[in-house]
Amino acid sequence: MRVLIAEDDPTSRTILELCLEDQGYEIESVDNGLEAWNRMKAEDHPSIAILDWMMPGLTGLEVCRRIRERASDNQPYLILLTVRDERDDLLAGLDAGADDYIIKPFDSEELRARLRVGERIHGLQASLNQRVRELEAALKHINTLQGVLPICSHCHKIRDDREVWLKLEQYIQEHSMAKLSHSLCPECQAHYYPETIKADE
Repeated sequence: MRVLIAEDDPTSRTILELCLEDQGYEIESVDNGLEAWNRMKAEDHPSIAILDWMMPGLTGLEVCRRIRERASDNQPYLILLTVRDERDDLLAGLDAGADDYIIKPFDSEELRARLRVGERIHGLQASLNQRVRELEAALKHINTLQGVLPICSHCHKIRDDREVWLKLEQYIQEHSMAKLSHSLCPECQAHYYPETIKADE
């Protein structure tokens, strides 16, 4: 899984890179908020982003807000990394759209655990989005019979939207996924083909 590291401090960025490489992640690194935003608004953006709060260009908070304001079914998992440890800072980060919040200096085991949470959440979201797309595609192939259908009381033909009268079976086949086969109900068999009943007996 690809992870974006957005950290302007070279030392912190290097430590993060080494920690994530050791865990097998594919890493992209930038040193300012504007580059982070440009990377995360791309179609092929990383699935997880670790964003330092204070960066030149745009803050991590601003990057979070911009990402969440975009209508997308492929939202990344966002982790804010900061020295700010006050309750109001935590609330501001989460309100801006961050999924998680890590205080500097971070513990590598804690970071590893939080990244695993991010992987699970992103995987569940991707699975849900795929199911939604499958359902939407299925709905496009389903034509439903609905509303009031004008039907002739004598021959049982149905009038369609083009004002054309169609046989009942033709109308059903054209407006639904149903496939019709011909058969005889017991009453019709007895009325029109009584000899077949005797033959069966």
